[in-house]
Amino acid sequence: MKKYFTTTIGRLRLLAFLEGFSLLILIFIAVPLKYYYGNSSLSKSLGPIHGALFLLFLINVLKVSIEQQWKFKETTWKIIIACFIPFGTFYIDYKILRNIITNR
Repeated sequence: MKKYFTTTIGRLRLLAFLEGFSLLILIFIAVPLKYYYGNSSLSKSLGPIHGALFLLFLINVLKVSIEQQWKFKETTWKIIIACFIPFGTFYIDYKILRNIITNR
């Protein structure tokens, strides 16, 4: 668990999880509450949090890609695109990021 806080890839994995989880809550809970039940309080409070996590994730992807000298066409763009797709950050963590952190 310590590796998630002490390494840049660990922090990126943690941000990927938080960003992906906040997106799923927005899509599957907050938006239906807003449009079907007229309760927009969750989307109003979670929207900015998700936006901040999204920006932190993008900044950290670029930071880690420079540190790790990733080729943009091979790795970086896949990770950036993943944050736009529900479950994408979880998939990228499983396919790419997990392997990088365990190989070091």
